[in-house]
Amino acid sequence: MTAIKHALQRDIFTPNDERLLSIVNVCKAGKKKKNCFLCATVTTERPIQVNVVKVKKSDKGDFYKRQTAWALRDLAVVDAKDANKENPEFDLHFEKVYKWVASSTAEKNTFISCIWKLNQRYLRKKIEFVNVSSQLLEELPKVAEESVPSGENQSTAGGDEESLDEYQELNAREEQDIEIMMDGCEYAISNAEAFAEKLSRELQVLDGANIQSIMASEKQVNILMQLLDEALKEVDEIEHKLSSYEEMLQSVKEQMDHISQSNDLIQLSNTNNMKILEEIEFLVNYLDLSKGHIKALTDGDLSSSKGIEACTNAAEALLQCMNVALRPGHDELQAVQQQQQQFKDLREQFARRLANHLNNVFVQQGHDQSSTLAQHSAELTLPKHLPFHRDLLRYAKLMEWLKNTDREKYDGLNKNYVDYISRLYEREIKEFFEVAKIKMTGTSKEGKKFGLHGSSGKLTGSTSSLNKLSVQGPGNRRSQSSSLLDMGNMSASDLDVADRTKFDKIFEQVLSELEPLCLAEQDFISKFFKLQQNPALPGSVMADSIEVDGGLLSRQHSLLGDRHSVPSEKEEAGIIRSMMIKVFRCIEPELNNLISLGDKIDSFNSLYMLVKMSHHVWTAENVDPASFLSTTLGNVLVTVKRNFDKCILNQVKQMEEVKISKKSKVGILPFVSGFEEFAELAESIFRNAERRGDLDKAYTKLIRAVYNNVEKVANESQKTPRDVVMMENFHHIFSTLSRLKIACLETERREAKHKYTEHLQSYVIYSLGQPLEKLNHFFEGIEARVAQGIREEEVSYQLAFNKQELRKVIKEYPGKEVKKGLDNLYKKVDKHLCEEENLLQVMWHSMQDEFIRQYKHFEGLIARCYPGSGITMEFTIQDILEYFSSIAQSH
Repeated sequence: MTAIKHALQRDIFTPNDERLLSIVNVCKAGKKKKNCFLCATVTTERPIQVNVVKVKKSDKGDFYKRQTAWALRDLAVVDAKDANKENPEFDLHFEKVYKWVASSTAEKNTFISCIWKLNQRYLRKKIEFVNVSSQLLEELPKVAEESVPSGENQSTAGGDEESLDEYQELNAREEQDIEIMMDGCEYAISNAEAFAEKLSRELQVLDGANIQSIMASEKQVNILMQLLDEALKEVDEIEHKLSSYEEMLQSVKEQMDHISQSNDLIQLSNTNNMKILEEIEFLVNYLDLSKGHIKALTDGDLSSSKGIEACTNAAEALLQCMNVALRPGHDELQAVQQQQQQFKDLREQFARRLANHLNNVFVQQGHDQSSTLAQHSAELTLPKHLPFHRDLLRYAKLMEWLKNTDREKYDGLNKNYVDYISRLYEREIKEFFEVAKIKMTGTSKEGKKFGLHGSSGKLTGSTSSLNKLSVQGPGNRRSQSSSLLDMGNMSASDLDVADRTKFDKIFEQVLSELEPLCLAEQDFISKFFKLQQNPALPGSVMADSIEVDGGLLSRQHSLLGDRHSVPSEKEEAGIIRSMMIKVFRCIEPELNNLISLGDKIDSFNSLYMLVKMSHHVWTAENVDPASFLSTTLGNVLVTVKRNFDKCILNQVKQMEEVKISKKSKVGILPFVSGFEEFAELAESIFRNAERRGDLDKAYTKLIRAVYNNVEKVANESQKTPRDVVMMENFHHIFSTLSRLKIACLETERREAKHKYTEHLQSYVIYSLGQPLEKLNHFFEGIEARVAQGIREEEVSYQLAFNKQELRKVIKEYPGKEVKKGLDNLYKKVDKHLCEEENLLQVMWHSMQDEFIRQYKHFEGLIARCYPGSGITMEFTIQDILEYFSSIAQSH
């Protein structure tokens, strides 16, 4: 084992600057026996590191190789398996458990002893030794020495201990000195015995010299001993004197101890006095309310600005006194209890006085404001409440104090204010809307025509739709179909653009007056009652209230020591909305009545109202999306939108119900002209409007209804040909859409153009078949024969289509006869077409082109079917041009 240890030190550990301290031959437990060595090593350089290294013999030779190394600081447990019996098995617990079987128990004990010493010396970490008694740990080195042979014991156990505790390697200087000494004796290596005898002789010489030196210094030693005896005597004398001095100072010490105790008592008394003075100063400074504040709270003037300011300062001072955080034991002092009771009495007294005064202010302001109603009765304006708000805002801080100290009285003032101001606003707003209704209808007498009776503003007549679409006849004949109107309603044709503009201005004035009124009142309620409109800032004091069944349910809390929860911003906003709904409960019904009246006067007014209301809703939402004004206007906007949709549906219904005269030509249908008027008006109203999408949807519904009903009327028409009805009306629609340039109807515009062109061509072809009827029939027969398979040059051999028959038909249509037929055709077309569209010349020019096309077609058939016959028409193209031109000029 010694040889192996030296070999491992030389080959493996010395190159790595390590010293091998202990080694044990082991194999893994429970597996095929493969021996290896566990080595305990330390590094030679600082800082010293202690490792457990696994060394295994190489399979390819007799040399050893380093396989695994573990730091000893990672070793948690050493398990010797059995503390009482000899057992070569042991476990080492690193990151996992390694089970080993040593070659002998002695080697295992020596290795565990070495690990124990290394742990104690280098790591300062108590590795847990399991199944190894503390006595065995102390005796392990001895047991190892007894159980191993003497020679091996010196080289393993004894050697390990010396190497741990005493052995030091020679440094470079020591090695150099030994080499010099050995060089001085040439035979030191060849004759070791002679070298040893020489060293022994020199050592004897040195020992003799040392003994002689000691004997020579005996006299000096005796002198030194005498001096020491004298010093001891002097020390005894000093000790005796010190003892006497101590006895003398004993009484002084007792006196000083008594003085020290007295000083401690005096210091303790001073400390207690300082603490008592501090407590008294705290109570006097924080629980004392000045006489001026008390007087302001009990008798202060709540009418003047100075009095209000004094009362506000006094109330804040009282609140500070009541909110002082008392120290432990203060509340048991009778004076403190009396002072707190006085504060509570002052708070209740002032809260009651403040609530009574503000209730009186509410009532008085309500009466004063009512007296100004007569000034605004003739004007379309609402009374301003700014002076009233300015006066009340002086009490805003006192309201906040009341909110924090007496929630019941705060809620009572809230309710009383809402009751008084809501009645005042109701009178003002109703008077305001009465004036607006009168201005819309012109006079109160005219208002009765529309069902407006008395001052209630209720509508009693039936709602009329836009009747002009159904009463307008062809050629601007609206008066001819006035019988279609209800007798109790005014025709929309009686209202011109000025009337609608007037209504638009009045409606805008109404909204413009209501908007600042609501915003000002909501802002006042927020400031006066200290309610947060916006998200609450951290640390702000707010009332904890929620709306329940239309009322305000308050969770009682105060700043007087009771714990309370801060309400959310939704609850604060809910309180404001609840108050605003009660204060302005009449706005929404009055607006709905006004909208109903405007719709009754003229259903086109819904367009104006939709644009104006949408704009004001958009403005209100930008200011505060959750405000009362935004919500109310949004609800009213829904009603306006319903009226607008109803107006569109009524127009569609009237288109479907339109009736045409059987005795007169149709011309431009009334709903086509009505759509043009609607589109012109809508484009002027909705220019840059927020609700353009609603108008585009209405356009789509109306134009489809117009197209469907034009076709329906054209199919039912008896006096006017279907193609003429379709052509004229779609030409009118195309002209309207082209002029107005409505983007959403571009597809419909192209469709109108297509239908107009299609029916124009159809009417031209149909009409031109009549002036040369026999000639047309003859050539149609020729085309039929060709279509049946007869060659064109063989058609002349058919009995019904020979040259004689062709000449006979051509002679029936000389130039004079053709001109006469065209003249009759012109008169007939003139009777079919209406004057509004002025399409006669367009139609006549198209007929000229079609007639020339047919002439050229007939000439071509004659040339192909009757080649070389020399047969031609009795009139030329130039003659045709002259006929058409002269007929047009003559008419």
